[in-house]
Amino acid sequence: MNQEQRRKSLIEALLLEQNQKINIPKDKSSQELLLRGLMNIRMPRKVSDIFLDTQNTYLKVYLKEKGITDINDLQPIKEDLFLWKGDITTLRCDAIVNAANSQLLGCFIPNHRCIDNAIHTYAGIELREECALLMKKLGREAKTGEAFLTKAYNLPSSYIIHTVGPIVYSNLTEENKKDLKECYLSCLPLADDQNLESIAFCCISTGEFHFPNDAAAKIAIETVFEYKQKTKSKLKVVFNVFKEIDYDIYKRLLK
Repeated sequence: MNQEQRRKSLIEALLLEQNQKINIPKDKSSQELLLRGLMNIRMPRKVSDIFLDTQNTYLKVYLKEKGITDINDLQPIKEDLFLWKGDITTLRCDAIVNAANSQLLGCFIPNHRCIDNAIHTYAGIELREECALLMKKLGREAKTGEAFLTKAYNLPSSYIIHTVGPIVYSNLTEENKKDLKECYLSCLPLADDQNLESIAFCCISTGEFHFPNDAAAKIAIETVFEYKQKTKSKLKVVFNVFKEIDYDIYKRLLK
């Protein structure tokens, strides 16, 4: 089975499961959007081994074609600190950090451009199921600043650390700053406790959560520096950015 056949098979299975009848578009780009959208709206539940095998092969080939970046190929900007502009779903390291919502189930908006949507899409549907079990065991919504570890499934990283960042509704407050700092102070020791060697942070709470980019970067860098100095942690930390504006901010602050 080639990639097109796998893609169509997954679409057909999801349409049947969701009792939807639509014509599958013929072009590759539209099929990819449809598959992603169907995965995004799927509630967490079991699926057949055949579906999982097809999905896992499809996603691994898809990500390989996008191009995998290994942390060992990155040049540190300072000792054990890296600045990398790229797609975090294609980074091979021990753990990547996901900017999650309080339900921890991923973004249900079809083809939304948030990092939560992308990570859940390319990890595969098992991630949402694991998160649902985690939340059931927790018995409540995740609190701002908390962090939780899951498998990464089809992503090149080994694990995902999900943290709930603060939402800035109008003006940036001291509580917002404290909450964002807490996100980093939850993720870093969690990685060390699991004996991980590397972690990649996305720009937590910027974008959809409206945290100012420059303020968020300053908190991220200062908190990581403080943690590493205090704990003597040898954890390799990647500051992952996707936009040029964030790259410029981090590059300036890290100098």
